[in-house]
Amino acid sequence: MDAIDKRRLFVLLPFGLIVGLALYANLPAEPPLQVFAAGSLVVGLALILCLWTRSLATTRWAVQALFIWAGFCLLPLHGLAFGTSMLAFPAYGTYEAIVDEVLPGDDGAQRAIVSSLTPEGEARPVPVRRARILLPDGERVEPGDHLRADLRLAPIPGPVLPGAHDAQFHSYFIGVGAYGSVIGTFERIDPAEGFNLGRAIQALRDVIGNRIATVLSGDTAAIAKAMVVGDQSAISDETRELMAAAGLAHIYSISGLHLSIVAGGVFWLVRMVLASVPVLVAWPTKKIAAVTGLVAAFLYLLLAGGIDNVPAFRSTLMLALIFGAVLAGRQALTMRNVAIAAIVIVLIDPASVFRPSFQLSFAAVVGLIGIYELPRLQATSEAEYLHRVARVVAVTAWTSFVAGLATLLFSAYHFQQTAPLGVLGNVLALPFVGLVIMPAGVVSVLAMPLGLDAPFLHAMGWGIDRMVDVAELVAGWSAGWTGNPLLAGWTLAAGLMALAWFAFIENHWRLAAPAIAAGVILLFGFTARPDILIADTTQAVAVRDGDGMALASGRTGSFAVDVWSEHFQTEIEVAHSGARCDSIGCVVTTPDYSVALVRNAAAFAEDCGRHDLVVARIYPPQHCFADGQVIGAAELASGGVHALTWDERAGRFDIRPAMESVSRPWRAAR
Repeated sequence: MDAIDKRRLFVLLPFGLIVGLALYANLPAEPPLQVFAAGSLVVGLALILCLWTRSLATTRWAVQALFIWAGFCLLPLHGLAFGTSMLAFPAYGTYEAIVDEVLPGDDGAQRAIVSSLTPEGEARPVPVRRARILLPDGERVEPGDHLRADLRLAPIPGPVLPGAHDAQFHSYFIGVGAYGSVIGTFERIDPAEGFNLGRAIQALRDVIGNRIATVLSGDTAAIAKAMVVGDQSAISDETRELMAAAGLAHIYSISGLHLSIVAGGVFWLVRMVLASVPVLVAWPTKKIAAVTGLVAAFLYLLLAGGIDNVPAFRSTLMLALIFGAVLAGRQALTMRNVAIAAIVIVLIDPASVFRPSFQLSFAAVVGLIGIYELPRLQATSEAEYLHRVARVVAVTAWTSFVAGLATLLFSAYHFQQTAPLGVLGNVLALPFVGLVIMPAGVVSVLAMPLGLDAPFLHAMGWGIDRMVDVAELVAGWSAGWTGNPLLAGWTLAAGLMALAWFAFIENHWRLAAPAIAAGVILLFGFTARPDILIADTTQAVAVRDGDGMALASGRTGSFAVDVWSEHFQTEIEVAHSGARCDSIGCVVTTPDYSVALVRNAAAFAEDCGRHDLVVARIYPPQHCFADGQVIGAAELASGGVHALTWDERAGRFDIRPAMESVSRPWRAAR
């Protein structure tokens, strides 16, 4: 193929890593050490053989196999380096700990990631490397502080739905084995001393955030803090929903847009200033501007939270490759640079591949670079002013359309929400972002040491208010259009394959695979909403009731029920119309099936074998399992939340637990 001859196989290397990561993460059980040893031996021998025979074609494919295997091994290696034991049972008592990292919490409270948890008195030891704790209101800590507190430490909860965000998985790979909160005394017994870069950066972020909150107010200040220092904690749920419906949720998350405006603006400004000085004409002004832009991007990354802000880190790495290409005199925007950035990110943080932010940004960049590489008409420099303005608007609309189309599958899968008028929202809002909000924000930060920041912060606030006005307008036009049916898990694999083809092929045939994937997903990719949902840690059991769902047990307003309602876009009613309850249990009858909810062991004699499903939070007798489908205490403890779909043809439920395997290192063994 022409793409292979042009060494395009290189752009498939990050896809190979991702395939290997997905294969390992979806195994039903942890593979033994012999599997890793044998696989490494086979792949290594194959690569050596290809190099020995000097066959270029086979060597290229051997390298692809090597990257797939490397991806398969990455997560266990990362777990060995940074993983932790997971807390299985709650622990209470007084502990000393050292603050590693400070995170913003809700309503101004702080959360801290702490390590070296040392029990005092009767508190039992907890074998976790780090824990995330919520601090009391008004308490403030800094990285490096030594603290003592009465803590309640709890196991990290599993997914609230099958296929949903898995907090255990992601916490394990950053060494966090427990969640907790302060339930009594709290004191800093040894504040950090000496210079600490993390503490200095956090102090600077706090100063800037407090200054923004002093000048601005409400959601305007919250969005400004998010765009300047990466703190989104104060943004209200209503504003988040509004921005998401208008396709503008990406604007308050520091990523490629913000870093490009800051670094690109500095690059343009420095180059213009240097070019305007006759004495400096002979200087390499473009390269000097590139270095300055790179420094600006790095400083902005530190202000946004450093490498802990994964989207900002990815964007900074991509900008580093672009400016590096400028310094080397090479083309900056290429699919090869995207591949290099993706490989580095995956090697540093392999678990990020399973987060929506990585998938969305990776798909958007691949889509934009791929469209950029296609042949297109060149605009003439003699175009009139209005034509140039129209072209800027058209380019903005086209960029938003391409990025939205490239990320549509991933946003629909993870968030069950699309923004059909997102292109229009971005066209209307991005001028405020690029011409008012970000420039005013940068100048305000630079002016803070002089106390001259207020006018610029007010200008930034005005731009944010206009952006929110745009969001309200577009969200109003989009009302009723933003929901979408649920997508099956295999659609992500189909999207990845289409994206790989799109990156690999250079000509217009690159559009073929995405078009085919879209057709296949539209025909076969939607999955039905479950008929029954069973919570693991509360009494909530929701059963289909007509066109909606209703509770047979539990209460509305609980975390699980709220997430179910939002995820499935179905209001869950307070009480099921077919439920009959007494002191020992409930029976729910529908036209298709009946379900028994057992609260007391006395109900087993009556319910086992008489209903299509028995749900019990106590251990059922063995004969109950032989008489029909049963979900008992052991199943709920090991599998977490259960989603069940009635199979009318088989006359039984298809049962899917949120945690399909407990023999993985990120699961807490109980």
